[in-house]
Parts: sequence; C-alpha cells; structure tokens
Amino acid sequence: MKKLKNLLLLACVTASLAVPANAAGLEYSFDGADGPDYASATSIEVIHTANGGARANVDISKNAALIPPAFGSASMDALNTGMYLTPNLAPGGMAVGTVNGSNAIVYPPIYSGNIIIPGNSTVISSGYTEVTDDLYYSAGHLGTLKIPELGLSVRIYQGTGSSTLAKGVGHFTETSIWDGNVALAAHNRGANDYFGEIHTLDLGDTIKLTTKLGTRTYEVFSVSKVSETDRSALASSTENMLTLYTCVRNQRDLRWCVQAVEK
Repeated sequence: MKKLKNLLLLACVTASLAVPANAAGLEYSFDGADGPDYASATSIEVIHTANGGARANVDISKNAALIPPAFGSASMDALNTGMYLTPNLAPGGMAVGTVNGSNAIVYPPIYSGNIIIPGNSTVISSGYTEVTDDLYYSAGHLGTLKIPELGLSVRIYQGTGSSTLAKGVGHFTETSIWDGNVALAAHNRGANDYFGEIHTLDLGDTIKLTTKLGTRTYEVFSVSKVSETDRSALASSTENMLTLYTCVRNQRDLRWCVQAVEK
C-alpha cells in the first residue's frame, strides 16, 4: 500500500512539471538592452567646461603626458616641461622642452642638429648631436673650451683615455658634441691639469664652447662632489648643457662634477 502511494505521488509531481508555463498562466517578456551611450570615436580626451573655465578644452589623454626634466636640470621645477611620453602622438608631433623666460621651447623628439620651427625665428635644440668626420678640425680636435674665470682655453678631443687627456680636454663619446648635454673630462693635477680648479667656480660663472657648429655660452648652475661610479650627469638632455668631470685630489673614490646650462 505504501509503495502504491509513493508511485501515485511521483506521477503527480511528474505531471505538474510537464505543464507548459503559459498553461499555468505565467508569461515572460524580456526586452533587449539599449546600445551603449558612447560619444564619437576620438584619440583625444578633452575636458569640456561650461562657459570656458580654467581647464576648458584641455587634452588629458596620454598624448599630452610629459616625462619631467632630469633631476637637477635648470627646468626641473618648471611646469609643463619635459618630453612627451608618446612623441609620435603628441600634438603636432612635437615635445615641450625647457623654459626660456616665460616661453616654452618646443623640441622635435627625433631629429639631430638644429632646426627652425615654421613661423619662429628661434633656433632650437634637438637634444643630441653625433660626432661625425666633418666636425673635426684639421689639427684633430673637436672644439675649444674657454672658462674666463679660470683663465682657461683648451682644445677638446674625442675620448677620455690617458693619451687624449695628455693633449687637452676629453669628450665622453656617448654624449652629444653640440645639442643637449656635452660632457667633458680632464686631469686635475700635473702638467695638464686643465680642470684642476673647476671646483672653485661659482654659480653664474660662464663657460664657452666652440665647435664647427658655432659658439655657445653656458652658465654654471651646479658644482658638486659625486661618486666615481655615478655617471648620471652623462644622461642625454633636451637642454643645451655642459658637464665637466675631474678627480678630487686625495679622494680617489670621488669626482668633481660641474654643470652649466646655455644662457
């Protein structure tokens, strides 16, 4: 008897499951989702503010992101300076460089040598100039360095080996020879102690560099002792700079590092 009841209960449950939903008075209706509310496609993200505003129509995309100037550079604290993070996408394909007074100088991110921006008579730096055969003088040097405050006028030669420094000032081969950061080295003692007194330079003192590309005047902005292994001051720069290295007397693990920026 118990078995018969169980069979009848199972049959009732099965029958109830087999009834169509509409037969049970249930109705279902699903509407499709509306399309996403996207704006027109663009590669530029811009802040739009009503009636203008301080940041009206400001590009805030990665295209406008700047890599800050190097630490210790003359424009390290200046707003809106540096190189574009994505120079190929930057507005106009250009990159903002150092500040000259209140005006931002614009640098192309790739090319070497000097160029002139259309509509602007200012000659600007591209950040690096390679040493090529046509930049050598007939005597084999690359230029002349003059430091009036020290009464120094000396020729510059390629390389920083002992034989080179016996002739004059040596040029670090991995650095620029004109645009950007020009790095030089010389002895601080002996018969050829051309940089023996550079640590006595004051901020604001001038240094002149002459090559076949012209003459530039630089102003000292940093005189410091650094570790002999610290070569950070040799880094390339979109600012026209001079970096001078020499040993520190009786402190073999240290170097004097003098840096100057174009006036």
